[in-house]
Amino acid sequence: MQTETGKLMNGAEILLECMAREGVDVFFGYPGGVTLPFYDALYDSHIKHILVRHEENAAFAAGGYARATGKTGVCCATSGPGATNLVTGLVDAMMDSIPVVAITGQVHSKLIGSDAFQEADTFGITRPATKHNFMVKTLAELPQILHEAFYIASSGRPGPVLVDIPKDVFQARGHYVPVGAIHLPGYKVFTEGHAGQIKRAAELIREAERPLVYAGGGIVAAGASAELRELVDLANLPAVTTLMALGALPASHPNYISMPGMHGSYAANMALTECDLLIALGTRFDDRVTGHLPSFARHARVIHVDIDPAEVGKNRTPDIPIVGDVKRVLQKMVKALHETEAELGKTKNGPARQAWLQKINDWKTEFPYDRSRAEGEIKPQHLMDEIDRLSGGQAIVTADVGQHQMWAAQLIRFNEPRLWVNSGGLGAMGFGLPSAIGAQMARPDKLVFSISGDGGFQMSLPELSTIASNQLPIKIIVMNNGVLGMVRQWQTLFYNNRLSSIQLDCFPDAEKLAAAYGFKGRTIDKPWQLAEALEEAVREPGPYLLNVKVTPDENVYPMVPAGGAINEMVMGPAKPVEAGA
Repeated sequence: MQTETGKLMNGAEILLECMAREGVDVFFGYPGGVTLPFYDALYDSHIKHILVRHEENAAFAAGGYARATGKTGVCCATSGPGATNLVTGLVDAMMDSIPVVAITGQVHSKLIGSDAFQEADTFGITRPATKHNFMVKTLAELPQILHEAFYIASSGRPGPVLVDIPKDVFQARGHYVPVGAIHLPGYKVFTEGHAGQIKRAAELIREAERPLVYAGGGIVAAGASAELRELVDLANLPAVTTLMALGALPASHPNYISMPGMHGSYAANMALTECDLLIALGTRFDDRVTGHLPSFARHARVIHVDIDPAEVGKNRTPDIPIVGDVKRVLQKMVKALHETEAELGKTKNGPARQAWLQKINDWKTEFPYDRSRAEGEIKPQHLMDEIDRLSGGQAIVTADVGQHQMWAAQLIRFNEPRLWVNSGGLGAMGFGLPSAIGAQMARPDKLVFSISGDGGFQMSLPELSTIASNQLPIKIIVMNNGVLGMVRQWQTLFYNNRLSSIQLDCFPDAEKLAAAYGFKGRTIDKPWQLAEALEEAVREPGPYLLNVKVTPDENVYPMVPAGGAINEMVMGPAKPVEAGA
């Protein structure tokens, strides 16, 4: 709806004009009383609106869109309950550093503070849930605030920004004047990194005998996958990628180990435990990776690169802190490594490095992830292996939260960034299905699998209607074990098997449920059905719901008990002690 400067417009039209100038092509929302002026203006706009069935899912879908593209996702809700329903999705984006702009309606300015119908203090409620938030008070400030919101959401460490707009601002009329520049004096983004620190880091990399790259979601956010690979190749470094960084280094790369942490591989966790140099890139030393923090990488000197100065030294004090955009820092680090090698010759610890790489490969060979199968039942690992086969490391996979998420992260390959979409930091159940909507809207060219447990799926089940109405060809896979699987695993292992409030003993008939929305579905429970059923789902041109009944008592291993060091892994179920032993 690009318009000429100075055209008389109402606030809703100005909002849409700003969104168009920010490159918004689609957003996710649910209308209500105070946003009706906005939706009336939307009637004449080229920007596509996806009507979700719950506002929380609008935020999740916007997050899925952003995760799959790197562009800022947009969601919209009305005042009061509409706005409060966004909060979980905003916190999810905040925890995982995902650029999202949320637009909420607010009651008429004169009614604010009077407990008016559908009034809530959205500004106050969302302050800790967002990177920044705004309350628009006048039409004149609306364009500046909108463009600032998009800039803040996508710059530096990305995150969610909320803009709360009273109904009278939507309705007010004025002359639209484009915003020429963003000037935020108190908002500093450090991009380049300290040259001296980068040179010191290159020297440490050259000198280390047992170096390890520990790459986090910041690599994906910065678009730094190519730079990461260049560093790994140049210095022949082994690497782990966190849950948020799967695909940042191709799973097929010979130096790639796996995901580390609570459900990471033996090789990844032992490499972290025994390395003498940890190169932490765009990662925040999350507790699910570090385990018992004083024991984490205790023999290692640490290089920590992150764009957020608040993260550097927050959990682990680095020997070389570097605040900057990890893409720019890696470019400079690679250049410094070339210069260092030119001055001093190739890495002097070649034999030690080779021994280190061999040790890691031995760990990978001796302690692989469990890919076992059963004769009469479908094991979760079998399901993930088949999805991996059909994906070929190229499909988008969205996950809900729980056991299926961990098996998917362990066993499905990702050879590019932005293929793995999951709620990492917040761990929000119900995330999987709506995030797949956002990802499929963002990447219509991609095969999209939405994997959920039977618990998380039912939290977002109404979004089947959104999928059907937009004919999104999402392959919806429910890993159905009849329980809240991760809760059952913890109750089994740490609460004396006192299984409390975990049974999901009423699940809809998948074929009938899908048919009710006008697409195909099926339930399977035998291993010989699995490959054929998934292939049928992929061949289907529209959406498909596959309910896969899996072994109910399977646990995810390896597992690091809460508070334990990451080398203190439980590798599998305890073996029964034979009589007389």
